[in-house]
Amino acid sequence: MDLIGYVSWTVRQLSLRTWSAAVLTAALACSSLPVAHADEGGVSFWLPGLFGSLAAVPGTPGLSWSNIYIHPQVSAGKTQAFANGGEIDLGIDGTGNLVAFGPTYVLPQLVLGGHLALSLFGVAGQGAGTASAILTGPGGATLPGSRTDTASGFGDLLPQASLAWNSGVNNFMTYVTGDIPVGSYEPTRLANLGIGHGAFDGGAGYTYFNPATGHELSAVGGFTYNFENTHTDYQNGIDFHLDWAASQFLSKQVFVGAVGYWFQQVTGDSGSGAILGPFESSTVGIGPQIGYIFPVNEQYQGLLNLKGYVDLATENRAKGWSVWVTLAFTPAAPKAKAQ
Repeated sequence: MDLIGYVSWTVRQLSLRTWSAAVLTAALACSSLPVAHADEGGVSFWLPGLFGSLAAVPGTPGLSWSNIYIHPQVSAGKTQAFANGGEIDLGIDGTGNLVAFGPTYVLPQLVLGGHLALSLFGVAGQGAGTASAILTGPGGATLPGSRTDTASGFGDLLPQASLAWNSGVNNFMTYVTGDIPVGSYEPTRLANLGIGHGAFDGGAGYTYFNPATGHELSAVGGFTYNFENTHTDYQNGIDFHLDWAASQFLSKQVFVGAVGYWFQQVTGDSGSGAILGPFESSTVGIGPQIGYIFPVNEQYQGLLNLKGYVDLATENRAKGWSVWVTLAFTPAAPKAKAQ
């Protein structure tokens, strides 16, 4: 049974005296949160767009720090007409102002011939979600209902380990990451900063980077396995995601280009809480980017990157756009010794 089928069935079972409750219940059944846009309640562990340019290039050994500001804006709506007259209009809106932050340490010694990087990221910020519905009876009378929730605080912890290799203009990497569900979460709230369950994610990536021409192309793909949300008896399906980026270095410091993603659930949701059935979701997004690499001191350099995404095609999820601003400080590459 799809979403509109479930809503229609719910409304047909209720008397006129309880339609106001049905309107709100139907709206909440398809609500989406601003943090991400897939799986249970509109939330997937993987936020499409997380990897970008130079993703597979090995980092310089030492300690670095990254701050990523993310502003997503999503909405969705659908109308279902009933055989005996009347209809129900459903709408959802979400927005967020989030910051992911944390250290990364690249080991000085090689591991399996590659550079091992260990990271731990936290999330903080505010999100808001609104669900609304208007039920129109056969005679034209309407009955509206809506609800808005906000959440502020800290989200889950996100550890990550990656191993990267370089061979001329070719760079390769593999990674594992996951979700430690310690963030602010309430199963009855429309807006949450945590996802309410653990997750494990792993994948691999490639970057072509030619300093002589300034051409750069990166792609990273992976799969997410989600553990059951014990608060709701709901288990998200397995997700596949592919992030890509292409850029041209206009100088040693400035680059411009495009970014994109493809997100696809490959197995359906399950559990007694998955009342809509498998409900697999997908989305494709694309947008522009610009970056600036600048010196900080003899030991460190900075990266300022601005990129944005617009969803082009979505299924079973809210559609919208997002803006990302990254400010990172990393050890500077060692200078070549004079001959």
